[in-house]
Amino acid sequence: MRLRTTLLAAPVLLLGLAACGQPAQPAQPAAAGAATVKVSQSDLGPVLTDQTGRALYAFTKDKDKQAACDADCIAVWPALAAQDTKAGDGTTAALLGKTTPDGGTAQVTYNGWPLYYYVGDAVAGDLNGTGVDDEWFPLSPAGTLVRKQA
Repeated sequence: MRLRTTLLAAPVLLLGLAACGQPAQPAQPAAAGAATVKVSQSDLGPVLTDQTGRALYAFTKDKDKQAACDADCIAVWPALAAQDTKAGDGTTAALLGKTTPDGGTAQVTYNGWPLYYYVGDAVAGDLNGTGVDDEWFPLSPAGTLVRKQA
């Protein structure tokens, strides 16, 4: 009986241990609907984040409130898509806006910059997308690019 119990418990234990070794998956971006853009403190100073503290980035190729990020780009840099947007702590409501790229989903903008997440940011507070290809940067509360500190 003891052997049977041990044999039955072993696969369950192994599955549990295997699951513990899996890397953490990045948090998913806010769903289309409502989003809050706020300011959070970071190693780079104050930067824009969503309501959960995930960093929001601007793409230097975006011009005149128009998103230049194509489907391959969006796979790595998901847009902050929301129908309703609220100005959270430290932001200026007048700088919030929306653009509607060809896909038809409203993308949140700040000071004219369409906002994106980076899939390489696993948790709130990560800024792993800063300076990628010298084209991606978080935004300051004033809506300007925040570059890496030297």
